[in-house]
Amino acid sequence: MTARFDDYRSPDTSIPTETWAWNMYGAGLEYIGRDGKPERFPVPEPGDDQLLVRVDAVSLCFSDVKLIQQGGKHPKLYNRDLAKEPTRLGHETALTVMKVGANLRDQYRAGQRLAIQPDIYQQGKSTAYGYTIPGGLIQYHLIGPEVLDADHGAYALPVGEQLGYAETALTEPWACVEGAYRQRRRLVPKAGGTMWIVGRPGDVTAYQFAAGLGAPGTIVLTDAPNSLRALIRQTTNAQLIERNGLSLADYPALKDELTGGDGFDDIVVLDPRSADAISAAARLIARRGTFNMVGRAPLDGMPSIDVGRIHYDYTAYLGNPGPDIAASYGEAHNRSDLRPGGTTVFVGAGGPMGQMHIQRAIELPGGPHTLIATDVNDERLAVLHQLFAPLAEEHGKHLLTINPQQASEPLQAQIRRETGGTGADDVIVCVPSAALMAEAATLMASDGMLVLFAGVPNGTFAPLNLSDVYLHNAQFTGTSGSALDDQAAVIDKTIAHQLSPNRSVAAIGGIEAARDGIRAMIEGRYPGKIVIFPQISGVPLVSIAELKETYPDVAAKLGPGDTWTPAAEQVLIEHFWRV
Repeated sequence: MTARFDDYRSPDTSIPTETWAWNMYGAGLEYIGRDGKPERFPVPEPGDDQLLVRVDAVSLCFSDVKLIQQGGKHPKLYNRDLAKEPTRLGHETALTVMKVGANLRDQYRAGQRLAIQPDIYQQGKSTAYGYTIPGGLIQYHLIGPEVLDADHGAYALPVGEQLGYAETALTEPWACVEGAYRQRRRLVPKAGGTMWIVGRPGDVTAYQFAAGLGAPGTIVLTDAPNSLRALIRQTTNAQLIERNGLSLADYPALKDELTGGDGFDDIVVLDPRSADAISAAARLIARRGTFNMVGRAPLDGMPSIDVGRIHYDYTAYLGNPGPDIAASYGEAHNRSDLRPGGTTVFVGAGGPMGQMHIQRAIELPGGPHTLIATDVNDERLAVLHQLFAPLAEEHGKHLLTINPQQASEPLQAQIRRETGGTGADDVIVCVPSAALMAEAATLMASDGMLVLFAGVPNGTFAPLNLSDVYLHNAQFTGTSGSALDDQAAVIDKTIAHQLSPNRSVAAIGGIEAARDGIRAMIEGRYPGKIVIFPQISGVPLVSIAELKETYPDVAAKLGPGDTWTPAAEQVLIEHFWRV
């Protein structure tokens, strides 16, 4: 390292008296900064329970678009008047501790590097760094109990010297990708919860309930077989309520009467036959609830299912042919990761997050063999192929790119041909469109998995083939954001060289380029992630491809395939860091 980079990394490096910041004062790009420029503020001193941190890198995230559009009306701002109490974008950050408050000196030290997990809960209330808590588009700021002493402890993760600054910032979006394949659904009956069991008149199946029947505090029976009613009375002390002979129109009132409108924690439907009945019952499921179907005959159609709630509320659709109701539950029966050696389809693969899903699948030990990336943008598909076809070959995998709008045959026919007629083992949807989600579900094998990575609002419905859930163990999953464990896993994988977050970097810029970077992100100008280095001044927004012409010394340190590296960061800092 040069002396200048040593100074940057030193815990004793000088701290300026003022800091540049891009505060947000309302809805719209024009309210980020003042007159299109960042502002200067005094660098504050930390209190006893605070850290003064330097922001080394910020990765821009498309999820901020909703915040930019809604301003103070965004759900995580709780109708805040941003003109009086501004926030600041930038929730994917790399930080360095510069000063430590008196009460934190046993836990933190100057020079220590941190990554932030932005999805923070305080006393059960959802907050977020970069939303409720002003984020990282600033050079220096304070973090305190709102980040360091929340419901799950500190939402700041220590990062070793092995990771570069961009890599550290990218651990958060990569955690969202990693989290999409880590089980978020509740897969057992809720302890103390309310379970509703819906039977079919005339069904004489001798159902069993080998495990989990003792969990609910209340069990509601509708047209349940007599044998199951007797089993429940023999094996559980739960409060038993019967509501027989209900019409579908009676369902909403039942939910209000027995759950206060919150929905049933667990719903069991026995010998399901009617898609309309499943559609109606599924509307009564609680957040993080389970919907368990047990039967041997397919439904008479495809139910209309709230796909927004699969993504945001982690509603779990489970099932088995029977007769053991409990066989539907548990992680062993319900997978969440990609099938080893299988075929995975990525819908909307050309964007930054789609590319991350592709990369993860390629680098995943024991992951899928065939990856089919679809996008309606030929330019993005070309970039994706250029970036990842050699990586796939290196890992002994096959990458195929398809533009469905330009193809000579329907996408479903192509997938069937590639899979010998069975359909894809896994389908990942990175586009927030109910129509595309419904279409993507038709690409699945009967025992496949549909991952709704992009979210649509709760109350958005799409037809899904739920017959395959109980007949063939198909899976419908979705996740929103990431958790501390997800980000810690990404950090560990990166250090172990099992993951390369820097492959996602498509453009960089200094502190002055932040608003241009946000606009470019909204416009989809770059196929990957835009990373802002707040300590760097005088570097406009520039793509990695343009570095060879504009900053050849930085470009000389890029990795194979012109990927961003910590060595390139070092040259950038040496040339453009201004104390």
